[in-house]
Formats: sequence, structure tokens, C-alpha cells
Amino acid sequence: MNALHRLLALIAKEFMLIWKDPKSRVVIIGPPLIQFFVFGYAATYDVKNVRYAVYDEDRSVESRRLLARLEGSDNFNLAGTLTAAHQVAAVIDRQQARMVLHIGPQFSRNLFSGRPAAVQVIVDGRNSNVALVALGYMGAIVEDFNRSLAAPGQAAGPAVVMVERAWFNANLESRWYIVSALGGIISMVIVMILTSLSVAREREFGTFDQLLVAPFTPGEILIGKSLPGMVFGMMDALLFSAGAVFWFGLPFRGTIAALLLALACFIVTIVGVGLLVSSLSKTMQQALLGSFVFMMPAVILAGFTTPIENMPDWLQMGTLLNPLRYTIISLRLIFLQGAGAARIWPHVWPLLIMAAVTLPLAAWMFRHRAQ
Repeated sequence: MNALHRLLALIAKEFMLIWKDPKSRVVIIGPPLIQFFVFGYAATYDVKNVRYAVYDEDRSVESRRLLARLEGSDNFNLAGTLTAAHQVAAVIDRQQARMVLHIGPQFSRNLFSGRPAAVQVIVDGRNSNVALVALGYMGAIVEDFNRSLAAPGQAAGPAVVMVERAWFNANLESRWYIVSALGGIISMVIVMILTSLSVAREREFGTFDQLLVAPFTPGEILIGKSLPGMVFGMMDALLFSAGAVFWFGLPFRGTIAALLLALACFIVTIVGVGLLVSSLSKTMQQALLGSFVFMMPAVILAGFTTPIENMPDWLQMGTLLNPLRYTIISLRLIFLQGAGAARIWPHVWPLLIMAAVTLPLAAWMFRHRAQ
């Protein structure tokens, strides 16, 4: 019971220290608010190498001619050939392909009979920028194919008509893609800064030795310094998740339990990283620098600004060690696809493994530097 009282006193002290410090209050409120609106309104993307799959029911010379144009394009990479309609949903749900081209069984017959031949293009609307670019590329290919059908001296031939359909984001609003991931990024910033400064602040203010001679174990000190950052990080993440729904009109199709699970596991992992940085830092300036050294690559390599599949293979392997990658995927699955806890579990258990490594390592570093 005495250990619990000591721990509660330390936690209360950390909350008061953060709240009474004007700089800490600014960190909690100012930067997250700015990021929310800047990313929500201003972020844009470029795209290349769009993965696509083909479901060709016609299997005619004409359909193969059209598909050959995609295969010859530098903008597309063939991910697979489908043999049944139910496979379309599977390849898009699992993000094995960003686009599926469906050619119906009457494609060539309609062309020869002078009727418009429809080609259905199904895109993954969860990444609206990739979907829009893919549709633009595909539209140019169809237009070029239509021109090739009209031989010189011949009247304009029958046209191939592209029928567009976007899943999970019917209007292809890029804001949905951006804002759905902001909860993870904002909580990372808050937790990293608060936890990385916690131990470094004690060293810089000269109160670290007093903390060591107090009746606290190293584990109790780390827990006391972790919980305030976790609480504020979760509060900001949930606040801006609600803002995404009620301010930006983002749909929330998943479950609250899945959202809490994804955010909680991610925040615990980031706490381990932040405490590790704090244990290695002697000053607050070093702690802030260490935090940004981690955060900037984490955002870039998380698939938030550019698709991970566009990166070199060796760099794609490196992103597997980035906790933000798994959280962004989970949040987009929850918001846009309606995923529950079971659906995001493959993206949650890597976070738990990372937390199992970073937290004990931070505790060991703290004890080592305290001696």
C-alpha cells in the first residue's frame, strides 16, 4: 500500500509539473492543433507504380490489347490476375492491389457491334490520392486505346467506356485519407516530447539526485513519469479523432474498442522510446533533439506522406520497425473500412513486441545512468 501511495504521489507531482510549466502547456495544446489543421487542409501527394489486378472475363484479342497498354505503362505494376468475382474484394481489402480492372464477357462483342464497351475500374478509396491518380492514368490509356480503334480513313470506331467505382471513399476525398491518421501522429508528438523531457528535466533542474534518494524504486519513477504523457497523448488522440468526425465529416465505421486498442498499444510503445531518449539525455535540449530525430523519419517512413510500396525494398523492410506504420494502417482500417479489434490485430501485436523491448531497455538505461 505504501508503494501505491508513493507512486500516486509521484504521478500527481508529474501532472502538476507539466500543467504548471507554461512551455509544457503549449506543447500539449498548440502544436497538435496546428498539425491538425495544417495536415487536414494542406497536405498533397505524388504517386507512381500503382499496383493493379485484372479480372478479364472476355479473354479476347481486344481485351488483351487493352491490358497490354497497362503492362507497358511505367505508372502501373501488375499484382495479379483474378479468375472469380469474389477475389476482387479480397485483393483490395488486403491492399494487394490499389486498382482492379474488370472486363466483362461482352467486351469484344460490344466493340464489334458498335455499342459502347464498358470497362469497370475499381479503386481503393482509402488512399484517395493514389485512387485519383490511378483513374487519371487509366483514363489516358483508355482514350489512347479508343483512338487506336479508328483506322486511317475510317469513321470513328466504337468507344471503350470506363466505369469508375471507389471503395471505402466514394467521393475520393483526400482529406479522409489524411485526417484519419492524424490521431496517431499527434499522440506520438505529445507522448515523445513529454516523456523524453521527463528525466532530462530533472537532471537539468538539479532535482534528479533528490529523486533518487526519495523512497522510489526505478520502476516506480518510470511509471510515474510515463502515465502523464500517456494520458495527455490519449486525450489528444481521442479529441482529434472526434474532430475528424464532427469537424471534417470523416466517417467512423469501426468500433471504439478497436480505436482504443490501437492507440493504447501505440502510446505504450512510444512511451518506451521516449523514456529511452530521456534516459540517454543530460539536458532538455538533447531530449528534444533526440525526439525529433526519431519522429521525423517515423512520419516519413510510416506511409503517411508517400505509399510504402513506392520506397526501395531495403527501406520497406526498415519500415517494419516503425511503430507509427502499424498505427496509421490500423486507424485507416477503423475509420474507412469499419475494422474491429480482430481485423487490426495483425497490426497491433508488432507494437506489443516493440513495447516489450523498449520499456525494459529504458528501465535498464535509467538504472544504469542513475548509478
